[in-house]
Amino acid sequence: MALQFTPATVRVPATSANLGPGFDALGLALSLHDEVEARVTGGRVTVEVSGEGAGDLPTDGSHLVVRAMTRVFDELGEHPAGLALRCRNRIPQARGLGSSSAAIVAGVSLARALVTGGAERLDDAGLLRIAAELEGHPDNVAPCLLGGMTIAWTEASGAAAVRLEPADLIRPFVYVPQERGLTEVARAALPATVPHADAALNAGRAALLVHAITVDPSHLFVATEDRLHQGYRAPSMPGSAELVASLRAEGVAAVISGAGPSVLALTCGGWAPSPLPGWRVLPLDVDLVGALAGVDLEWGTLEHADRDPVAAG
Repeated sequence: MALQFTPATVRVPATSANLGPGFDALGLALSLHDEVEARVTGGRVTVEVSGEGAGDLPTDGSHLVVRAMTRVFDELGEHPAGLALRCRNRIPQARGLGSSSAAIVAGVSLARALVTGGAERLDDAGLLRIAAELEGHPDNVAPCLLGGMTIAWTEASGAAAVRLEPADLIRPFVYVPQERGLTEVARAALPATVPHADAALNAGRAALLVHAITVDPSHLFVATEDRLHQGYRAPSMPGSAELVASLRAEGVAAVISGAGPSVLALTCGGWAPSPLPGWRVLPLDVDLVGALAGVDLEWGTLEHADRDPVAAG
C-alpha cells in the first residue's frame, strides 16, 4: 500500500445527540459544517485553524483531528512522516453540537482518503467503530459520519448504527449561548439510578420520536419529552433549562442539544424564533450527507456539496 500525496479534504456536519428522550442513542446531523484539508509531508505536523476555536485549539500533533488520523493510519499500517492540516471551523466549540465528534470523524475520514485503497480496506462501519472508540460513545459520531437521523448502539464488536431518512418537513433551529459546557460535568450530574416510571416513559417517547422525525412530525412535541437526563442537568445550565421550558410552553419541541448548553428546537416549518439576548439563533436544515471526503475535492467548495448517503452497522 501507499499514501496519497494529493491533499485530501473533508466536510463534516454539526450534530445534536439525545434529541430529548433518546439518551446516548439518537442523533441528528445539522447543516453547519467544519472543513479540513490534510496533506502528507516529509516533516513535522502542522495545523492551521480558522473560525471557531482559532487561538485556542492546538496546532501540533495533539490536535484531535491529527490524533484521529493517527489511529486510522495505525489500523491501515501506513505512517506518514508529517502532515499539514488546514481547519475551517464553523461548529461552535463545547456547546453540545458535536464539535469533538466532527474533529474525530474528519480525522478518520481524511486518513482513510490519504491511503491508497483505504475505502476498500476500511468501510464506514469500520470508521464508525474507530470514531466511537475515540469519542467514547457513538451518538454524535454516527450522524456526523452518516448524515440524517441515526440510532447508534455499542455491542461486543464495537459501535454500530443505522441511518434513517428524516421527513422533509423537519426544520431545526439551534440556540447557541455565549457560555460553554463540558460533557464531563453534564454526565457527572446524572444519578446512578432513575425511577422505573421515568425509564419507561423515556423508552416510549424515544420510540415515538423515531416515528415523529421520519414519518409524522406532528408528534414531535410529545415525542421529545424527557425525564432521564435534562432535569438532572438543569442546575448546571439554568439559562438553557429556562429556554427549553419557555419554548415548550409555546408548544415548540425544544430540547437540550447533546450535553448542552445549546438548545435545539425541532419544528415543521411556519415557526420563526424571536431574537434572544445572549443567544445566537441558527436556522438550519438536517444534513442528509454526513462526512464527505476525498482527494479530488477542492478546498472551499464543499459548503453546499452533496452525495448519496451511506449506512453502517
